[in-house]
Amino acid sequence: MPSATLLGQSVVGGLLAGGLYALLALGLSLSWGLLRLVNLAHFALALLGAYLTYQLGHVFHVPPWISIIVVVPAFFVLGVALHVVFTYFEVTEFTSLLVTFGLAVIIESLIQWFWTADYRRYETPYTSLSTRVGPLYIPVLELLACVTAALLALATWAWLRFTYVGKALRAAAEDPAIAGAFGVNHRRQAFVLSGVAAAYAGVAGTFIALISTLAPTQIWTWLGVVFAVVIIGGLGNPAGALLAGFLIGVSESVTMAIAAPAWAPLVSFSILILVLILRPERA
Repeated sequence: MPSATLLGQSVVGGLLAGGLYALLALGLSLSWGLLRLVNLAHFALALLGAYLTYQLGHVFHVPPWISIIVVVPAFFVLGVALHVVFTYFEVTEFTSLLVTFGLAVIIESLIQWFWTADYRRYETPYTSLSTRVGPLYIPVLELLACVTAALLALATWAWLRFTYVGKALRAAAEDPAIAGAFGVNHRRQAFVLSGVAAAYAGVAGTFIALISTLAPTQIWTWLGVVFAVVIIGGLGNPAGALLAGFLIGVSESVTMAIAAPAWAPLVSFSILILVLILRPERA
């Protein structure tokens, strides 16, 4: 058995990794749960945001906090534009899976064409910065990503629960015909939600650039675990995505400390299978 310090550090690392999982899952959970669009291109957009942050910082020396001000609004507009295309061609839930998979492959190819397949690292003065709490070390950038995920998840939950737009989106997701009969313009609000989901991908991408080494194939490494987070947390449930991200992150990290890194996916997907058996309505 590992020491108590190692287990504690594993839990901290798992919570921080879970925050990044949740940040990636937020946009996908919203589009899948409320728009009935399984947007696999969400992962590609996040990686594109990471490369754009890298480009702005590494080449043009733009600080990360300014990069995020540029990337997030641009991604909001891109998300709205993508939804215009989905609406025009009447893309259904199943079709969206195929269409956005193709879009993700295209974005991956464009990234590889422009930035090549070489690994790239965005070094900043904060890259190795950490704070110590007792015997545990907490990386500052990972902590900031986790706090951002928590704030966005809670703010989005409050937006969906207490505002007119949020209530209208939830009503339209349940029964579009009845919601339309009560004057809900789901089409217009869907554009806003699609833009928000893409903007969240931009936020995630900024933190990925600061934390991770970038490679074009990174898109597919997130696919399985973030899908698990979205399904365990519940479609269209930002608070659930946050908690599920923490659950998956901690379970993977502790498993790697006790057993071996190869066992981590087994544990996370075992949790997913167990949830689907006990609560099949989440499938």
